[in-house]
Amino acid sequence: MTAFFSGVGVVLSLELRQRVRGTAWYVLLAVFVALLALVTVLLSYAFTGFGSMGQGVAGGGIYSTIIYFVLLLGTLVAPALSGNAINGDRDAGTLATTQVTLVTTGQIVIGKFLASWITALAFLAASVPFLIYASLVGGLTGTTVAVSLVILAVELGVVAAIGVGLSGILSRPLFSIVLTYLMVAALSVGTLIAFGLGGLASQSEQTVTNTYSETYTEDGEPIDCSQTDTYTTTIPRFDRFWGVLVANPYVLLADAVPTQLGTSGYPEDLFGQIKLAVRTAQLEPDLNQVFNSCEVAETGVDPNAGPLPQEVIDTTVPGWFVGLLAHLILAAAALIGAWARTRTPIGRLSKGSRIA
Repeated sequence: MTAFFSGVGVVLSLELRQRVRGTAWYVLLAVFVALLALVTVLLSYAFTGFGSMGQGVAGGGIYSTIIYFVLLLGTLVAPALSGNAINGDRDAGTLATTQVTLVTTGQIVIGKFLASWITALAFLAASVPFLIYASLVGGLTGTTVAVSLVILAVELGVVAAIGVGLSGILSRPLFSIVLTYLMVAALSVGTLIAFGLGGLASQSEQTVTNTYSETYTEDGEPIDCSQTDTYTTTIPRFDRFWGVLVANPYVLLADAVPTQLGTSGYPEDLFGQIKLAVRTAQLEPDLNQVFNSCEVAETGVDPNAGPLPQEVIDTTVPGWFVGLLAHLILAAAALIGAWARTRTPIGRLSKGSRIA
């Protein structure tokens, strides 16, 4: 086992030295820090305008936005850094040279994966000063910080694993990079499209009964509430397709982080707002809706107003662990596929493959 990790360390060291040798990497990191600083300043001014900088609300809003910004840029950069990790060396004629040494195929694949993951985590490390600033502003709990950072780091690792895996499975670097981007797009955007189209395509008929009065007192109180209108309409059934969203990395992150509700009873950060939207989508719509405007005027309570955010979160099902497990299985399958296609000796090479 020690010999295995020693070989992984050699590959990891070589990969990291090669990645940081040029100036392009530092320029990219500097641009990221500049954009993050700009976003943080704009958010601070925005929360100051809303008068929430001194109420602990701004901390959660700034923190969650920074985390999502790191996830966004990480998933955009990681495919370019990992999508040609193996087949790029094959095209350059250096992979075969490495394979004739004592380093095994498994050590090569794992070492390149760790190098890509660490490179992606550099963006998270660069955001630490801004995360500390958000923590000092207030409105955060230790659990929120810990869970969000762990999930973010794992998701960046999943993208890195997919990129390295596809670079070992496919022979052309361009194809593996593009396919990695398509995989990330399918998880991030494709799940939203599938959820929206599925809900719109699957509709149910809803009957709405409205009871109201045509005459009112001088004080605006209804008289003779005997007028009734009944009509039918069709509504989308998003509750049947909410499970698609558990594979979305942004939804997964929001669903895993504990919800922080403000004094108004509504979420204070992006994590809670996205979680509430997804959990609300789980609720089955009322297909026989009755609205009595006279009763509402008398009691001041609208029975169709829907549950409060805390009730929605407590009565619905969390799905982040299912999505995380699916992502880990996908990443492991990609790395195993890369190992199977890269191991030597190989019985048959694809047409046009370079050996050395």
